[in-house]
Amino acid sequence: MWVLTHYSEAGIKMYEFDNKEEAKEKYKNTPGNKIFSEVIYFTDFPVPEFV
Repeated sequence: MWVLTHYSEAGIKMYEFDNKEEAKEKYKNTPGNKIFSEVIYFTDFPVPEFV
């Protein structure tokens, strides 16, 4: 998952995207201060078994 956090005079807005291309397009078209992040959940990967 990709997250765009946009900071403006009106406040803070966060947008979530399932694919990087869509998120990058929104990032390019959003003026002002912003942060582009990838969110990785531990549940997305198999849990290793410890002996």
